[in-house]
Amino acid sequence: MEPRDSRRWWALALIAAAQFMVIMDTSIIGVALPRIQAELGFSQENLSWVFNAYVIAFGGLLLLGGRLSDLLGAKRVFASGWVVLLAGSVVAGAAGTVWVELIGRAVQGVGAALIAPSALTLLMMLFGGTPKELTKALALYGAAAPAGGTAGVFLGGVITEYISWPWVFYINVPIALVVLAAVPALMPGGARQRGSTDLLGALTVTAGLAAAVFAIVRAPEVGWGSTSTAIGLVIALALLAAFVALQARRHNPLVRLGIFRTPDLAAANLAQLLLGAAWIPMWFFLNLYLQQVLGLGAFASGSALLPMTTVIMLIMIVVAPRLAARFGTKAMVVAGLAVLAIGLGWLSFVRPAGTFWIDVLPASLVTAAGMALAFIPSLGTAISSARPEEGGLAAGIVNTSYQVGSALGLAAMTAVASALGAGQTADTALLTDGLSSAFVGAAVIAVAGALLAGVTLRGRRAQHRETVGATAA
Repeated sequence: MEPRDSRRWWALALIAAAQFMVIMDTSIIGVALPRIQAELGFSQENLSWVFNAYVIAFGGLLLLGGRLSDLLGAKRVFASGWVVLLAGSVVAGAAGTVWVELIGRAVQGVGAALIAPSALTLLMMLFGGTPKELTKALALYGAAAPAGGTAGVFLGGVITEYISWPWVFYINVPIALVVLAAVPALMPGGARQRGSTDLLGALTVTAGLAAAVFAIVRAPEVGWGSTSTAIGLVIALALLAAFVALQARRHNPLVRLGIFRTPDLAAANLAQLLLGAAWIPMWFFLNLYLQQVLGLGAFASGSALLPMTTVIMLIMIVVAPRLAARFGTKAMVVAGLAVLAIGLGWLSFVRPAGTFWIDVLPASLVTAAGMALAFIPSLGTAISSARPEEGGLAAGIVNTSYQVGSALGLAAMTAVASALGAGQTADTALLTDGLSSAFVGAAVIAVAGALLAGVTLRGRRAQHRETVGATAA
C-alpha cells in the first residue's frame, strides 16, 4: 500500500472515531443519570434533559453544520467541532448545578452537529472517486455508530461504578486532543466556497427543528393532546414553513430546495428517517428489558449488547458491500428494513420470566442483521446522489433525517409503551407488556419503511439507463 493510500485509511479511522464518539455521547450518560441526579439536584421530571439538551442542539444544528462544511471547508469545520465538543465535555463534567450541566450538554451537541456532516464530507472527498473503496469506507463508518452506542452503555456502567460520573464526559477530552493533533496531517484541505451562510435561514430551521424535538420529547410526559404539545408543534411547523419560503427566495440559501429533486436523495433520506425511528426505540427498550425485567446490572446489560454490535460490524464490513454490488441499493434497503421488522416482531414475544439466551439473543441478532443491510446503502445513496460541492449539505440532511426519525420514533413508542404498562416497574408482567408493545410499534415503522423504499427508490434498471445516457452524452 502506498503512503498516500495508507494516510487515507488512517483518516478514515479518524472519521469513524468521530461517528463513534457522536453516538457514544448519546448513550454513555444513561447509567450515570441516577448519580448525576443525586449530586446536582435534578428533579425526576428534569433529569431527561441531560439527554435531551444534547439531542436538540445536535439535531437542530446539523443543517447549518453541513452548510458551513461546504462554505468554510470540511477540514476546518471538523476540527472546530472537536474543539467545541471538548469544551462542552469539560463544562458538563465540572458542573456543580443543573443549569451548568445542561449548558455543557448543549455545547456538546453543537460540537457534534459540526463534526457529523463534515466527517461524511471528508469521507466522500477521500473515497468518492473509487466506488469499490467508497462502499468499504461507508461500511466502516456505519459500523462505528452501533459500536459507539453499545460502548456508551458499557463504558458508562464501568466508569460510573468504578471511577465517578464526571468521567463519562471527561473521556472525550483525551480523544479530542488526539484527533486535533492528527487532523492537519491526515485530512484533505479542501477549498472555501463563495457564498453566504444564510444566518436567518439557519436560525429559522434550527429553531423549528428544536421546537419540534422539544414538543415530541415532552409529549409522553405532558400528553400528546395537551395544549403545550399542540402549541410547540404549531410553532415548529410555522418556523419550518417560514424556512422553506426563505430558501425558495434566497440567492444563496442554506438548503437549495432543488437538491431534493436529485434522483433517490429524498427517498434515501426517508429510508434513513424510518430506519432511525424503528432502530432507536428497539435499542432503548431492549436496555430497559435487560435491566428492569431480567435484572441485569449496568455492566452485564452493556455486555449483552455486544453480540448485536459484532453482527452489525461483520455484516456492514464483509457481507453488505458484496450484496449491494450484486443486488443494488433498492433491494438492500427493502430487504434490510423487512428483516429488521421480523426481528422486532420476534422481540415482542419477550416474557416476564424470560432469559437472555432465549428471549433476547436470537431476535436481537436478526434486528442487527436488518439494520446492517439497510443502513449503508441508504446512507451512501443519500450522500452520493448530491453534487460534489453540496456534499456537506447532503451529509447534514441525512444526519438530520436519522436524528429526527430517532426522536419521533422514541417519543411515539414511549407514549405507546407507557400507555400499556411500561411505567409499572413494580409489576413485571405489565412492564413487559408495555415494552413488548414498543417492539411491535417499531416493527410497524420498519414495515412502512420497507414498503415506502420499495415504491420510492429506483431499481437497478433505472440507474443503469441514467448511467448509459450520461455516458452517451
